[in-house]
Amino acid sequence: MGNQLCKGRRYSSSKRRTMGFIHNQASPSHIGIRNVGVDKICNFSTTNSDLCISIVTWNMNGQVTFEDLAEMVGSNREFDLLAVGLQEAPPCPRNKVATMLSAALDESHTLIGKVIMQSLQLYLFGPKNARSFINELKVDKESVGGCGGIIGRKKGAVAIRINYKGIRMVFISCHLSAHGRNVEERNSQCRHISHSLFSKFWNPYSRPSHITIWLGDLNYRLQGIDTYPARTLIEKNLHRRLHSKDQLLQEAGRGQIFNGFCEGTLTFKPTYKYNKGSSNYDTSHKIRVPAWTDRILFKIEDDNNMEATLHSYESMDEIYGSDHKPVKAHLCLRLRQIPTKPSCNEQT
Repeated sequence: MGNQLCKGRRYSSSKRRTMGFIHNQASPSHIGIRNVGVDKICNFSTTNSDLCISIVTWNMNGQVTFEDLAEMVGSNREFDLLAVGLQEAPPCPRNKVATMLSAALDESHTLIGKVIMQSLQLYLFGPKNARSFINELKVDKESVGGCGGIIGRKKGAVAIRINYKGIRMVFISCHLSAHGRNVEERNSQCRHISHSLFSKFWNPYSRPSHITIWLGDLNYRLQGIDTYPARTLIEKNLHRRLHSKDQLLQEAGRGQIFNGFCEGTLTFKPTYKYNKGSSNYDTSHKIRVPAWTDRILFKIEDDNNMEATLHSYESMDEIYGSDHKPVKAHLCLRLRQIPTKPSCNEQT
């Protein structure tokens, strides 16, 4: 599988940590974010993997339609779990977004977990018989303050921790501070979220997650390039030349955040900021520099126990309802060791 496989750092039981999903300071051994290629063939029907997950993140800019959600979910059901992280979701009575997502899935999957913090939302769907495979499911949320200029649009993170078929996973959906100048603020928010989530559930006997999947509007921008040179490169399909300008990759390379996480190659165009209702970049008076604000990253805790294969990582340019484009990934996991039955302590 070559570079499609993402292997995590080796895990020492003598240094077990129950909290902290990202490294919070530089070290001589930091490796930054590992870039992984895409193996486009997923043999879901032949069950080569133990678990296939479809992951979507989208900043909705306060708008929602069933048509957009249906397009985002898609018609392909070759996955076990679907994780949907939403930012700037509109205030909908009676959990309307979850109802529309369920309808868009056409009853192939059912909602098994959700966590909502105003406009910041995370939903997890599984097959109809999913409940029989869940050994643990907990949710948590962490606010980092600020409303993004609009009341009700929350910054922070929401998360779901689940043990499904013996695979321990953490899904984190976040919305961090905006504006290119606020790099250190975003770094600080990442570290705070990392060390705060699930801290109230701390159990010295619990085993670490096999994998952490972090998604959302991280709001890291392009550094050191103006909007028109950036747009020219994008128009010429040369946006790979902008990777070195990406603040998220820069800060991870400095060892500040996401050390050892994996991300697919950014082959798609920057997902922000568009004129709503079109695929044209911002033509307001601010003429913002395009940026890959919307990301999906993952980290395996112990490559002796698990391997992960990324089968897609793309933006959904055909969705026009927001000033962001959704980003979608398809990730398949395989345990190297047969999971043992969880002890009572692991389920508390």
